[in-house]
Amino acid sequence: MGNGRAVVTGGAGFLGSHLCERLLADGYEVVCLDNFSTGTPDNVSHLMEDPAFRLVRADVTDFVHIGGPVDLVLHFASPASPIDYLQLPVETLKVGSIGTLHALGLAREKGARLVLASTSETYGDPLVHPQPETYWGNVNPVGPRGVYDEAKRFGEAVTMAYRRTHGVDTGIVRIFNTFGPRMRPFDGRAIPTFIRQALAGDPMTVAGDGSQTRSVCYVEDLVEGIVRFAGTDHSGPVNIGNPGEMSVLALAELIRDLCGSSSEIEFIERPQDDPTVRQPDITVARGLLGWEPRVDIRDGLRTTIAWFADSAATSALNA
Repeated sequence: MGNGRAVVTGGAGFLGSHLCERLLADGYEVVCLDNFSTGTPDNVSHLMEDPAFRLVRADVTDFVHIGGPVDLVLHFASPASPIDYLQLPVETLKVGSIGTLHALGLAREKGARLVLASTSETYGDPLVHPQPETYWGNVNPVGPRGVYDEAKRFGEAVTMAYRRTHGVDTGIVRIFNTFGPRMRPFDGRAIPTFIRQALAGDPMTVAGDGSQTRSVCYVEDLVEGIVRFAGTDHSGPVNIGNPGEMSVLALAELIRDLCGSSSEIEFIERPQDDPTVRQPDITVARGLLGWEPRVDIRDGLRTTIAWFADSAATSALNA
């Protein structure tokens, strides 16, 4: 890999910013597109001095034009946490449909490879466990989460249509729960919520009885998998995630311990269509990419907690 030109949509988001960083380290020129609806320029401010990096405020649901050659398009633009896509339902559907069409159009025009960031949510509340790429899912299209699930499912369908009809070199990655620095403390996802609550000594709010499971992957591992996949001509979909499954309650307790917190656990109502189980089958990623997660969850959480603590201290100083 390296020494090409990459366009990252949603590049100022949590995942996108880590991808931009990695691509620059690999010798790419990077054009980062973001409309800052859920991302922020702060996530890539440390990259602005690099002459190979360019940040462009753009909404991919409008027309996307990039001058000059492009070798790789990574379509990562989308609200990605329930709190975001429940507040931005139409925008979420538009970026998954129109935005994906525009990203594919760019890849087609430039003869570039396109990698679509899809999601484990395409499996819905799964009836097969763990989830292999061959499983078609159990999704409620008319429920509140459907705006995200179906946007990504449509994105996958149109990506395959461009591959079959127009010969565009496309690949689909299905991303499972990922965590790390630059997550937003109020994005509604379990890990940032638990860290924020534990650091503040507030009650830690666990949905339902906490027995539902998640498999969480540290962002550095995830980016490694995506970059390896981008370097192939494989169509996917490929699951990228950590098969280490744990209950939400156990995750809350682990974070509490690592924060050295005495927060109490408080059980709250479980959201509609909240998946009961979630665990990637990564057989394909292992075979195709020689990839599997390497960062221990405790090490990843320690790094993330330190980042959150530092950000909270910085915010307090600037308040």
